[in-house]
Amino acid sequence: MIHIRQAEPGDAAALCGLSAAIGREEGAWLLTTEMWRSVSDERRYLRSVRRHPDAAVYAVVDGDVIIGRLSLARDSHSASRHVADLGLMVAAAYRRRGIGRALLEQAVAWARTADVRKLELHVFPWNEPAIALYEAFGFAREGVRTGHYLRDGTEVDAILMAYRVS
Repeated sequence: MIHIRQAEPGDAAALCGLSAAIGREEGAWLLTTEMWRSVSDERRYLRSVRRHPDAAVYAVVDGDVIIGRLSLARDSHSASRHVADLGLMVAAAYRRRGIGRALLEQAVAWARTADVRKLELHVFPWNEPAIALYEAFGFAREGVRTGHYLRDGTEVDAILMAYRVS
């Protein structure tokens, strides 16, 4: 049975493995083609997030296998504390099954409890399936950040999208 729960420090290796697998996909969906942090760094990060009210990490679990991730973090600037950034990923074999939408619903639920009124994310312009999901959910394009990221040494653009939490 697939369900979403708060990520735990013990999930670090599986979450790192998920990000590495998705990063290696031909679609170039993530910023990196390798793990973005070590398992021990991920474990420390997950411990700190569990104690921090301005951030959250959720894991999507199928039985005992982690197949998705949602990360949320409130903007730290006092003028934009009502805004939070989100990132999500779903394993290739589980896409187009409503998991991405369920993660976005979880993000909105978290935002409401955290008094966040705007969720925002960055998505690569070529990630049309993700853009379609976000737009169908109600995210709007707010702009393009030209050459905003370096992916394997190459500058790539990012579309900034946002959702107003009601």
